[in-house]
Amino acid sequence: EEEGIEAVTVEEEEGIEAVTVKEEEGIEAVTVEEEEGIEAVTVEEEEGIEAVTVEEEEAILHKEEEEDVLGDEEEVEGEEDETEDLINTREKPDSHSDSGKSPSENPDPEIPKPATRHNCSQCGKSFKWLSKLKEHARTHTGKKLFQCSHCEKRFNQSSLLKEHERTHTGEKPFQCSQCGKGFTWLRHLKEHERIHTGEKPFHCSQCGKRYTRLAHLKIHERIHSGVKAYLCSQCGKNFRWLENLKQHERTHTGEKPYHCAQCGKDFTTLGNVKEHEKKHTGEKSLQCSQCGKRFTHLGNLKRHEGIHAGEKLYHCSHCGKRFTQLGYLKKHEKIHSEEKPYPCSHCGKSFRWLGDLKEHERTHTGEKPYHCSLCGKDFTKLGNLKEHKKKHTGEKPYQCSMCEKTFTQLGGLKYHEGTHTGKKTYHCSQCQKTFTRLGNLKKHERIHTLR
Repeated sequence: EEEGIEAVTVEEEEGIEAVTVKEEEGIEAVTVEEEEGIEAVTVEEEEGIEAVTVEEEEAILHKEEEEDVLGDEEEVEGEEDETEDLINTREKPDSHSDSGKSPSENPDPEIPKPATRHNCSQCGKSFKWLSKLKEHARTHTGKKLFQCSHCEKRFNQSSLLKEHERTHTGEKPFQCSQCGKGFTWLRHLKEHERIHTGEKPFHCSQCGKRYTRLAHLKIHERIHSGVKAYLCSQCGKNFRWLENLKQHERTHTGEKPYHCAQCGKDFTTLGNVKEHEKKHTGEKSLQCSQCGKRFTHLGNLKRHEGIHAGEKLYHCSHCGKRFTQLGYLKKHEKIHSEEKPYPCSHCGKSFRWLGDLKEHERTHTGEKPYHCSLCGKDFTKLGNLKEHKKKHTGEKPYQCSMCEKTFTQLGGLKYHEGTHTGKKTYHCSQCQKTFTRLGNLKKHERIHTLR
């Protein structure tokens, strides 16, 4: 019956989704759009640390800042006490002179007054002044009495409110003596100065890696502890970093808050819009030391260099398969989890990958954005266009290991190999008939639909 079916033409093969090498490995092709959907790889990500936002750093440092402020104020209290005692000693009236007696006659012995300390009932911390204890107690109760007049944000200490207000006034009272750069907060100046000195005072107790900032060390330590403290309320997925949770939540809401100023395209992450904007400028400042190929992004250069080194640093914890790129590993892992987070708004069908959803949506819209410059033919997928162009060039990179026949498409080679092996891998769900080629199975299935 197979011989009675018309041979599959090249056009029919083009109508069938092109099978790429990555698809044969169980990973569907990564399109340019899909790559933009993958989180941009920053330098910190390459080191195993994902991007740290200012909000997250402020959240990490907030508790320490409160304790630091209280500690500083206690030191000030001590200085004030000493000053007050000194003033009292100097200004104390001479009682002996009033009575006409000399100081040496029957001096009154000085009796030191016991200092009253105020202890925190929650943590036992001790304070000399009751007002400072009350201020400290707010760190336990969460009460925030001090409100910003500009944005209504609240704080539990007046000193933190004053620091915050500088973000509205633009005041930068702390200046670097090396380069003159101004800072709103003293701690930011101290962190900046380490750039000039090269100092990295914070080191990981697990692996010894050193950091200029405490916040970066704490973020790094999550890699060792495995803590994923941020939970998605929609699907329950956990994340190590707050920024990653926020980015993930946009896959549920569809929000794309970042816009390209050149073409107006929208993106879910700031990193992606910055990566995209380099396409307009054509900037390729990074060069491969092996072959001289240039790249716009550091992440792409590092991935490319792995090809020369033959490195496959990323391995699947489920099946042990290894990959040269983190993006490919993440795509592969979805096969094990069967997660399909991208639903079609037209028919409700779900997909594992954003690129697959976009390709599917074109079946509803009829859009064919990829054009052949030689004959003008349009295609829905970039992979199909690349396969089609081989017809014009005459390129046949796929060779049969049995008879050395060559093919322009991998799918054509796979079909051909079935004639040697006799293997029939395609089964009809209606009558269980088997076929060596997918095209023949699809032709056969029309018999059932016409009945």
